[in-house]
Amino acid sequence: MNCFSCCMSEEKINSKRSASLEKSGTNEFDANEAKTVAMPSFANISFKSDASRKRYISEEILKRGKSNITAKTFNYRDLCTATKNFNPENQLGEGGFGRVYKGQVEPNLQVVAIKQLDRNGYQGNREFLVEVLMLSLLNHPNLVTLVGYCADGDQRILVYEYMANGSLESHLLDIPPDKKPLDWNTRIQVAIGAAKGLEYLHETADPPVIYRDFKASNILLNQDFNPKLSDFGLAKIGPTGDKSHVSTRVMGTYGYCAPEYALTGQLTAKSDVYSFGVVFLEMITGRRATPLFKDRRNFQLMADPLLKGNYPSKGLHQALAVAAMCLQDDAAARPAMSDVLSCKAMDSVLKISFLLESFHGLFSKRVLGKKKFLIKAQLMAMTSFNFMEL
Repeated sequence: MNCFSCCMSEEKINSKRSASLEKSGTNEFDANEAKTVAMPSFANISFKSDASRKRYISEEILKRGKSNITAKTFNYRDLCTATKNFNPENQLGEGGFGRVYKGQVEPNLQVVAIKQLDRNGYQGNREFLVEVLMLSLLNHPNLVTLVGYCADGDQRILVYEYMANGSLESHLLDIPPDKKPLDWNTRIQVAIGAAKGLEYLHETADPPVIYRDFKASNILLNQDFNPKLSDFGLAKIGPTGDKSHVSTRVMGTYGYCAPEYALTGQLTAKSDVYSFGVVFLEMITGRRATPLFKDRRNFQLMADPLLKGNYPSKGLHQALAVAAMCLQDDAAARPAMSDVLSCKAMDSVLKISFLLESFHGLFSKRVLGKKKFLIKAQLMAMTSFNFMEL
């Protein structure tokens, strides 16, 4: 059992878990059983001529190892038909990368999400190829499935499995008054699934993968609110051998980048851990983490007001402690994602005061009731910590 157990309401743990497994008809995913894959170095990848582009992509996938999925090659005409000529009525969302449409593709009229990259946007040929290769070679229940892609002419289109409940961001931040907010247990289950996705990328994929753009808008939710990480265009192969980090230009989203990466361009798996802490904090509070939270007279005030107090008090405090560990300024002091999931991170906290310091840049330094928090944090560290009770 992982440490997210402590965050959930106790009476819902077993029933929710049983129902989820029964509905899926499968056993829980064991990260140790996941197939490791040989991932490429993308430094010098570029497209060939139009005539050989499709063959080139297929060859690149085969060159890296056996694909875990069968990504279909679509032509542009197929996807025009699927989206009714990219009709705005079928549009699911829009961002700096381009637009996403809902559509149906042959042969079984499968419902899919079709992402048409902006030909003038920041995601160019390299990012498109990175995403196709990554999602063709990686396989995990908490990573979105790539159904296929289109590279006709100057079109760059990705076709994913359809995620009925959209992004986590749409259920969490700036939601309209008539939309039902996520309850506490659903938030924790989403955090668990997202953490498992990162754990797989960091510790099972071979070589490891650094996601580099972990944020609420990139966490998609299916009809059962099971999360899947999407948008791998910025993903990087992690350090191997005796290397401690990967040096790269700073990419990602403001407010989610780890401080050492933003300052030096040195990227590690702990950079993703920091981003996880930011998103987990947003899930707890229902607020974006970039502004300062100035009122800390009572930790209960940090919980999302839309929860209306429907969460375990102990779980709230422990969830904040986990977020704090992930948000420490010192990358080496942050837990690995496997430690977050297994609670080893809690055992490694020797000085509880570090939990306060890790909120630096996100919360005000003026803390009323600081002593009370330290006492509570010390008690949490000395007691059994299990996330399923949060």
